[in-house]
Amino acid sequence: MNTLKTTFLLTCLTLLLVAMGSAIGGQTGMIIAFLIAGGMNFFSYWYSDKIVLKMYKAKEVSESENPSFYNMVSRLARQANMPMPKVYIIPDEAPNAFATGRDPKHAVVAATSGLLAIMDDQELEGVMAHEMGHVKNYDIRVSTLVFGLISAIGILADFALRMAFWANHGGSRNNSNNQLGLILLLVGVVGSIVAFLIGPI
Repeated sequence: MNTLKTTFLLTCLTLLLVAMGSAIGGQTGMIIAFLIAGGMNFFSYWYSDKIVLKMYKAKEVSESENPSFYNMVSRLARQANMPMPKVYIIPDEAPNAFATGRDPKHAVVAATSGLLAIMDDQELEGVMAHEMGHVKNYDIRVSTLVFGLISAIGILADFALRMAFWANHGGSRNNSNNQLGLILLLVGVVGSIVAFLIGPI
C-alpha cells in the first residue's frame, strides 16, 4: 500500500511538472521540464545525503568517539535486522534528529548535540528507533525523490513568475502578451503553493 501511495504521489508531481512546462513553453517546455525533473531526481537520489550533512556541518562519529550513541544505533540496527547506518552528530543546540540516504545500505542517522544533551538513554533510543524505522521502510528514498521533484517545480515556478513579469512589462503590451502573462503567473503561483504544501511531507 505504501508503494502504491508513493507511486501515485510521484506520478502526480511529475504530471504537474510536465503541465507547468507545457504552459510555459508548449511541447518543448514539456520536454525541458521532464529533463529537469529527471536531472533533479538523479542528483538528489545520489547526493542528497551529502548535501544535507554538509549543510548542517555534521560530523561522523565512530564507536571510540561516542560509544554510547554509536552502540545504541548498532543495537537498533541488529534488532531491526538491517545494515548498520553511518552515525553523525550535528553541532547544534536545537534538539533534532533525522535519517537520510538512498537505501538501508547507504543510510545515515544523525542527531544534534542539543538532543543528545537533553535526553536520557531511553528517550534517545526511542527517537533513533523512529529514525531507523524511516530507513527500514524506505521513507528516506521517498523523501529524496519528492525533494527532487519539488525542487524542479520550484525552479519552473520561479521561471514562470519571471516570464509573467516580463510579458506584462515588456515593450509590446498586446492582448497576447497579457494572456501569456496571466497564464504564466497562474502556473508560477500554483507551482509555488504545491511545492510549499508538499515540502513538509
